[in-house]
Amino acid sequence: MKKYTPFQRAVWRACMAIPRGQTRSYGWIARRIGRPNAARAVGSALGKNPFAPFVPCHRVIKSDGSPGGFSAPGGLKAKLRLLNREKNS
Repeated sequence: MKKYTPFQRAVWRACMAIPRGQTRSYGWIARRIGRPNAARAVGSALGKNPFAPFVPCHRVIKSDGSPGGFSAPGGLKAKLRLLNREKNS
């Protein structure tokens, strides 16, 4: 059985709190879990998310509003497609 760190689990739980059709920043996640300077580490934890789309990491974007990265199959195009689908449903 694969072990996940408490930090990763906290990031994934916070990510699950983002409502469908909305987005939040990596910094928002970091602040929400009490690690305000850990936005880059949040991105790393989301990049290892084995539970997508149940843990909707596609809803996390950069603080400047750009989409950021997405390591799931399909990459950034898939992230944008998922976000558009949620916003239009």
